[in-house]
Amino acid sequence: MKKIFALFLLSPVLAFAHPGHLSEGWLAGVQHPFSGWDHLLAMIAVGLWAATFQGKARWLIPTTFVSVMIGGFVLGAQGIQIPMLEQGIAASVLVLGLAAAWLKKVPAGAAMFFVGLFALFHGVAHGAEMGSHGVFSYACGFVIATVALHIAGFALGAAMGKHQWLLRLTGSMIGLVGLSMLLAV
Repeated sequence: MKKIFALFLLSPVLAFAHPGHLSEGWLAGVQHPFSGWDHLLAMIAVGLWAATFQGKARWLIPTTFVSVMIGGFVLGAQGIQIPMLEQGIAASVLVLGLAAAWLKKVPAGAAMFFVGLFALFHGVAHGAEMGSHGVFSYACGFVIATVALHIAGFALGAAMGKHQWLLRLTGSMIGLVGLSMLLAV
């Protein structure tokens, strides 16, 4: 238990992987969502949460994330900044993890709103980090990686459907990491 707690205390150090990695090209875009706990866990949490819905919402929620993230990318690439960017990203891990674990009777529109709001923060961060060359290929890479993480989260959520305690534990752990990130900002 002490080792798990230590991992959560160290997670803020690992969380903000924005500077110091490849910044141009397709490979940089693919690598970015896998390079920090903040993006990785938030995107998996979107898939987990989407798996708890029925019908069209199951694909509209992650589609909203990707669509708004692309819009945020364009803003970030143009040098537009939004206040409290890192706090918004950390909050996304906290809220999306807990939502996947505990929110069951939420209207799909409300879920799409929150997913979109958090996607804006992630998109602006992606766009701001991107180099001056290979904008389109970088964007394609991070969109593909984001979709892959959403699919992985959805698959996990669907597999956990008969074991709600496991979904609650997973989402709560993601939320706990998000809380530690938020407290570190």
